[in-house]
This record gives sequence, C-alpha cells and structure tokens, in this order.
Amino acid sequence: MSVHTVRMPDIGEGIAEVEVVEWRVKPGDVVAEDQTLCDVMTDKAAVEIPSPVAGRVLELGGEVGRMLAVGSVLIRIEVAGDAAAAPPPAAGAKPGTQPATERAAPPAPPARATAPAAGAAIAAASRSAAATAPSAAEAAKPAPAAAVPSSAPAPAHPARTLAAPAVRLRARALGIDLAEVSGSGPDGRVLHADLDALMRAGTGAPRARAAEATAPTDATHEVRVIGLRRRIAQKMQESKRRIPHFTYVEEVDVTEMVALRDELNREHGAARGELSPLAFVVRAVVRAVAAHPQVNARFDDEAGVLTVHDAVHLGVATQTDGGLMVPVLRQAQTLDLWAMSAAIARLAATARAGKATREELTGSTITVTSLGKLGGIVSTPVINHPEVAIVGVNRIVARPVVREGAVQVRQMMNLSSSFDHRVVDGALAAAYIQQVRRMLEHPALLFAG
Repeated sequence: MSVHTVRMPDIGEGIAEVEVVEWRVKPGDVVAEDQTLCDVMTDKAAVEIPSPVAGRVLELGGEVGRMLAVGSVLIRIEVAGDAAAAPPPAAGAKPGTQPATERAAPPAPPARATAPAAGAAIAAASRSAAATAPSAAEAAKPAPAAAVPSSAPAPAHPARTLAAPAVRLRARALGIDLAEVSGSGPDGRVLHADLDALMRAGTGAPRARAAEATAPTDATHEVRVIGLRRRIAQKMQESKRRIPHFTYVEEVDVTEMVALRDELNREHGAARGELSPLAFVVRAVVRAVAAHPQVNARFDDEAGVLTVHDAVHLGVATQTDGGLMVPVLRQAQTLDLWAMSAAIARLAATARAGKATREELTGSTITVTSLGKLGGIVSTPVINHPEVAIVGVNRIVARPVVREGAVQVRQMMNLSSSFDHRVVDGALAAAYIQQVRRMLEHPALLFAG
C-alpha cells in the first residue's frame, strides 16, 4: 500500500487560491477514480475536484471554509500497490533516506471554472499535481518483491443529486436525504422550495419533522458564511468601503411601454418569444449610454485610471439559491429587443443552475438589478465594483397621476440607481437617468436610429 497526496490543481485564469465549500468524502471512505472529492469556490464559480486515483481516504487538507493555495495538499488517499518510484538520491546521500525535495510536478493545464464541464480537465491536472508520499516508517522498510493487488472491486461512481451547497447544508440539518427529493429546478436540481414542499406535505424525514415540532421558540442556529455567500459579502463590503455612492431615484410612466410590450407579445410572442418589461428597461439603459459614455466605465482607484468602454457589457444581477450572481451580457448594444430578452433569460437560467462559466461572470461595465414584483418603491443598489453605475428597477404599479389637468390611472415604475460620486457627478447621473426615462415613456425611441 502507498499514500497518494492529491494537491490543489491549477484551474487556470490566474487563480492562486480557492475556498473549500463542501467535502463529498470523509476519512475512511473508499473512493473511485474520477469520483468527486470536494467542491471549491473561485470568485463566483463553483468547481468540482475529482479524484485522480481509487483508494481509501486518509486525511482531508482542510475544513469547509478554508482557503487553499494552488499546489497545497488537498487530500491524502491510500492506494493499492507500491509507491511511485522516488527520484534517485543525491550524491553522498545514505541509502533509504528521503530526498530533500520532491520532484517538481509538470504544470497542470488550465480548466474552465464550471462544475460538471471541468471534471476531465481537472482530473488530469490533479493527477499531474499529485505527489506520492509514503510515510517515514514505510520508506525505511525494504520494498516488497511484488505488490499484492486489492481484491476488492473499485466502487462505482455514485450518482449525485444536483443542489446548491446551502440547500445541502439545510437538508443535512433537517435529516433529509437529497437522493429521495424530486428537484423542480433545471436538470432536476433540488431547491429550497422543494425542501419546503416536502416539509409542508409531512413526508420529510422523521428527524426533520420532530425538529420542527419540538424546537423551542428561542432556538438559534449558527450558519458559517462560506462559498458564494462569503464572496458576496466581501464584494459588497469592498464596494461600500471604496465607493462614495450617490443614489438617484426617478419615477417613470411606463403605460405606453407596457401597452407596446403586450401588443408585441400578441403579435410575435409565439414565434419570437415573450418579451419581459426588463428587456425594454435594459434596451433603454444600453442605448442611453451612447449619449453618456462616462457611466459605462470601470474605475481603478489605486491607479487613478477611469476606463470608458465603447461596448456595453451589461451585468444582469440574478438571484440564485446560493446568492446573488451577476452574469454578463456582452456587446449588448448589438442586440435587438428579442435577442436581448432571450440572452437575459438564458444567462439567468445558467446562473441559477450553477453552470455559469467564469467568462460569463466577469468583465461587466454597467449593471442592471431588479427584484421584479418584489421591487418595492425605492431601493439603494450597491455598485458592482469596479464599475461606476448600477440601475435598479422597482416594480410596476397602477397609480393615479395628474396629466393635462385630469387624474388618470397610469402604469408607474421607479428607477433607483447608484453612481460612483468620485467620477460621476450628480448632474451627469441625473441626465443619464432622464434619458432612460424618456426612452421608456416614448418607447418608439427604443427602435429609432
């Protein structure tokens, strides 16, 4: 028997460290080759790390929430057979002693930071980055004449139920086996709503039902802030610490926009897809950038450089089970209304399914955020650092409005937007939002020019 040390592979994109968000194995478990060992988080993308060998888990490289540098010990696995041949001892070294340094592993190939798609590439990187490390006691013994192969068959790769780490944590706390839950999310992904439905139906695990029935009213539960939630917290803290936010709120009469949207959906919805109100807002936000390019920028405050972009790479804030993610709609200024609506829907679905790539989550130049029907009257959105502007969309409601001396019921919506006051003056922010408002109140302008 020998000990195989699996090191954290280089998953590309210049990533130096990752955070362990979930272990799929524990010491003593028997694992198969390519079986998932753990989930790690880099920026906002989750990555599954597969095992390069079959064997028995001896030691984990760190607890959940720990940051691991690329090349550090991820896990140690006991495998059948002799240890890999060690490099020859240096001149003058005594027989049977360990070399002073390990042989350098070849660099691992970069891998895309997506969970299912990166499995094979990361497995190859894990194999090349792994080092065989027998214990000192075993190293001192003479090598056996022949290795005794294990008679136990390699375990089959267990089927895995798709679920966000937060859903898995809650299911474990409730004593619910996710394999027995029918997921309603994309590809059968189990959501918090599925656990809620299970508990309402009374078919949850006895432990879960008993816990809910007997829990005292003053019970507390500690939840570690890890993974995506930790990244969000760090991002928000950094944004508020660095950026003096200037928030500007304006109401918009979207009666004509809603009427146009309804008519377009009746005429073309079956063939080209249904248009959401957000698609119209996004188109207005993108088109208004042409007259006010300073809001479509990224500010490097350490270097004192504002980079203004010609292309609009629009961040679309999306709520997922794991937390808020911002997939990026690239070259948004080139898309028509239907292409924009379809792209927004696709990006949101990809983010909620946990399949967004690193490329789809970076590089935005201005962001739109909306809570839909939960949008409230006013909000104070936090800028997606290092951008300089974010446009918040509140809900559409029917309100009485005075028009031409008469009270009319109109469809009204507020835009609550924040700007980096170091580089965007209040007058510029107001002028930009007024341009967006004008296009939404006169939606023919969305198609002119």
